[in-house]
Amino acid sequence: MILRETPRRWELFLILNGSVVPRIMPNIIGAALWALLLLILDRYVLSMPRISIGAMGIFGLALSLFLSFRNNAAYERWWEARKIWGRMVSDVRSFAQELRIFAGRGPDEEYILRRILAFHHLHRAQLRGDEVAEVVQHWVGDAAAEEFLKNANAPNAALRDIATRLREMAEEGKIDGFGQRALAERLAAFPAAQAGNERLLTTPLPFVYSLLVWRTTYVYCLILPFALLDTAGWFEPLVAAVAAYVFFGLAEVTHELEHPFKKQANSVPLSAMCRVMEISVCNALEHPVPPRLEPVNYILD
Repeated sequence: MILRETPRRWELFLILNGSVVPRIMPNIIGAALWALLLLILDRYVLSMPRISIGAMGIFGLALSLFLSFRNNAAYERWWEARKIWGRMVSDVRSFAQELRIFAGRGPDEEYILRRILAFHHLHRAQLRGDEVAEVVQHWVGDAAAEEFLKNANAPNAALRDIATRLREMAEEGKIDGFGQRALAERLAAFPAAQAGNERLLTTPLPFVYSLLVWRTTYVYCLILPFALLDTAGWFEPLVAAVAAYVFFGLAEVTHELEHPFKKQANSVPLSAMCRVMEISVCNALEHPVPPRLEPVNYILD
């Protein structure tokens, strides 16, 4: 996720970090060269057919509506992912407090909270493929980490281990019935959040929307120069490049937001949020607190 102050006016045109310009630059250059070719052919070789600029305005309005709809849908996916992870942070803190209330201090508390952190790191790996073996080993030890990682659903294996320990504590009389219920309800919030994130990961926007947007954008940029031959003159390549930047840029932005867990500049900062959970757990256990992750080159991982 990009974290930076609003740039100065002159910096707006120079910032590439977090921008989609590098990815759509071939499209921008291609649109400008196509417009230049048509302009030269029309001026010096053969008169090109014309298209009404008004018709292109209607076409552009329709394309804008398509892009707006898809952009709203993609942003909703990104924002939902951020809200789910925000609730997960809150649930970790609440779980730590309730565990202290119902079970008190001791090795059981540390055992459970360390596995809560392992669950979130394993879930992060599940969502975007991060290598988390070392950090999971740090929190739960080599044997437990190996046991979790070899499971088909590694995050769920960590939760099952927690559930088993809570059951043992209840049988030993360390947690009363009310505490069992409260902790079970809080623990159930974690697989629910996991399922929500898996839904976002495995169910992208319908492909037909993407196909329609990209096809329409290409068609628009291909025929726009025919409408600019009599109005833009030698500025036609520049106008075509600006139009390509706007429409291809919006299409690329929606594609990026559609996948909130990918390791990219504008994705949800899963590593930073896992570190926030680590800080909360270390505070609860009165252990040394690790530092917060800071943005690197304005990007918070």
